[in-house]
Amino acid sequence: MSDERMKVLIAGGGVTGIEALLALRELAPDRVEATLLAPTPEFVYKPLAVEEPFGPEPATRLELAPLVAEAGGSFVQRGLRRIDPDEHVAELDDGSRIEFDAAIVCVGAEARSAFTKAETLHPSGQPIEIDALLRRASEHEFGRLAFVVPATGSWPLPVYELALLAERRARELSLEVRISIITPEPEPLIVFGRLASDAVASLLAVRGIEVRTSARAREEADGSIVLGPWEERLDAGAVVALPELRGRAVEGLPADEHGFIPIDEHARVLGVSGVYAAGDGANFPIKHGGLGTQQADAAAEQIAADAGVELKPAPFHPVIRGKLITGAESLNLQADIAGGGGEGVSSLDYLWWPPQKIAGKYLSAQLGGATPRPVGPPPEHGIEVEVSLDREWHREPMALDPLAPSDSAGDG
Repeated sequence: MSDERMKVLIAGGGVTGIEALLALRELAPDRVEATLLAPTPEFVYKPLAVEEPFGPEPATRLELAPLVAEAGGSFVQRGLRRIDPDEHVAELDDGSRIEFDAAIVCVGAEARSAFTKAETLHPSGQPIEIDALLRRASEHEFGRLAFVVPATGSWPLPVYELALLAERRARELSLEVRISIITPEPEPLIVFGRLASDAVASLLAVRGIEVRTSARAREEADGSIVLGPWEERLDAGAVVALPELRGRAVEGLPADEHGFIPIDEHARVLGVSGVYAAGDGANFPIKHGGLGTQQADAAAEQIAADAGVELKPAPFHPVIRGKLITGAESLNLQADIAGGGGEGVSSLDYLWWPPQKIAGKYLSAQLGGATPRPVGPPPEHGIEVEVSLDREWHREPMALDPLAPSDSAGDG
């Protein structure tokens, strides 16, 4: 290509969009001109929002304009309305247009309340009033506060964090409350493998938290919640639920029946030249911030190579890493969810470095003030994980079940 820098548009100012921006700065600083588009002026580090109801410290929020400028990009505070892939033009929500050579769509998913009479955990919204919910539950005839994972579309780990933190808070308030988790998973956090799931189950048992697995919650016309397949009513004084997720279909781009954008192993939008998608808005079935950063890295590497950087773009290889906040020491969980990487693991020690809640190669370094490098085991202790995909997941994305154990875990 010519000496003129490639114009790259990044639509989305969340974890995935920032990772894509930082990756391009690191990989192709002199070959790419990046513009980050977001409808709000702040970057919210959503994984820590689960702690907001339990303490005075809010989730981390950073102004996008200086963050983008520091990364060598330009910030435009507008939303994305549509993309014309043939003309390589993005139309914004005010009718203005931005031309691009490549675009990375990181618009996320739409979070919808799954139950009308439950409190919904919206990470970017107002924190739930946990003390009031605990008191309401303690005064109810069943004395139960239930945390519910909806049947479709949500990453379950925050429910376990909320339950553990709520159990500790109930003790601090001297309230007698039964804490319950309702989940369609066959075992707690089984996506991390059986060893990690067993560790989580043991922790919940020690803390006296009830877990109802293989339970698909649905709402009746009167707002009551019924658990299938047993058709049992959920009796609780208060209920907190994760939202259901739906894709934000972008006009001009393909989408599946749920609004998610189909991508290949390099995060390229299927059938569209020069456009990529990453994060919860893409059709990879497990919606997790760390996986979104891995998709963003795959897109950035491909764009850098197209811009003339000498590198071999690596495909998206999903390794899932989760830090379970327990109210005491955090439990670190890790697994190769596509199979071939060995058994999942759990540890009170760090399993990756830098030890951020979301393990993004460039984002973790930015938040921790470290030098960007591949996310891997921490110094002196850790477990090597060799990642290998045993299927072309992008051709049959729903073959990966976010509520089931990975192949590597299921064989043991």
